Amino acid sequence: MRFDYVWLRDHCRSASCYNSKTHQRSLDTASVDLCIQPKTIRLDETTLFFTWPDGHVTRYDLDWLVKNSYEGQKQKVIQPRILWNAEIYQQAQVPSVDFQSFLETNEGLKNFLQNFLLYGIAFVENVPPTQEHTEKLAERISLIRETIYGRMWYFTSDFSRGDTAYTKLALDRHTDTTYFQEPCGIQVFHCLKHEGTGGRTLLVDGFYAAEQVLQKVPEEFELLSQVPLKHEYIENVGECHNHMIGVGPVLNVYPWNKELYLIRYNNYDRAVINTVPYDVVHRWYTAHRTLTIELRRPENELWVKLKPGRVLFVDNWRVLHGRESFTGYRQLCGCYLTRDDVLNTARLLGLQA
Repeated sequence: MRFDYVWLRDHCRSASCYNSKTHQRSLDTASVDLCIQPKTIRLDETTLFFTWPDGHVTRYDLDWLVKNSYEGQKQKVIQPRILWNAEIYQQAQVPSVDFQSFLETNEGLKNFLQNFLLYGIAFVENVPPTQEHTEKLAERISLIRETIYGRMWYFTSDFSRGDTAYTKLALDRHTDTTYFQEPCGIQVFHCLKHEGTGGRTLLVDGFYAAEQVLQKVPEEFELLSQVPLKHEYIENVGECHNHMIGVGPVLNVYPWNKELYLIRYNNYDRAVINTVPYDVVHRWYTAHRTLTIELRRPENELWVKLKPGRVLFVDNWRVLHGRESFTGYRQLCGCYLTRDDVLNTARLLGLQA
């Protein structure tokens, strides 16, 4: 491990430098001399002591330094996951959680969140097929994120909004709200009624597909994580007038450990590619094609039939969704959840998130 002296002074956990009740820094970082060096350094079996020029003493537990060193963080996964294709997920036999257990017990909620964090999808069964009960379910783990589509959305195939989702047409795999600067983190789906055929939901683990690209063509994975693109949503239907633009690469990774944390993939909403120089654009198309081939492999497609009483939660930063075309009358309700609040609930229950 290697530590800069300014870093060591800045992270002092003494009472005058750090408020242990609020878990906030008290020390003014700008007051630390950028050329600071300790007068003395002392090491015992478990603790490292620094005495600074003004006489202030900083103590560090060695285990804390190991945990918080750059070298330690490079080897640490922020979010443990199980990557899956259809066979892997089906063989895992991931259990659903009952509506009452989800609402009334921490054990049920924790089991649900553990499955959701590992697989990026999770189901709650025996939910009364109403928008009100779906909303109550969502509020158990997060604030509902209000967007241009409202707080709770409810739609049929009436094309009441300028979006293909409001039709009976098939939808290819995609992530939602790529045209937001921060795409919505979690999506909730509940089919309240369907009098017809078709309409199965398609789910694809985008991280599994991206891992295949990383293993087969690492330079293309790297390119997809470096080239920023615009996504755009323009709507002028009835009273709805919106023009949203979001910018970011297809694959988003933490720079210190190269862990993938977000995929933006939506061929419907990708805007004109004018942020990529000529000598890169063809290589980007090649890399995008490689990822698309992985995403479209039949063995990576998990098809599920949404039905009244069964609510699906999808990690929109990881799992792509789509649907097959359908006939008849179909009612769907749902919402977006704030990612921070879902992860906060998971951490409070003792889960790594």
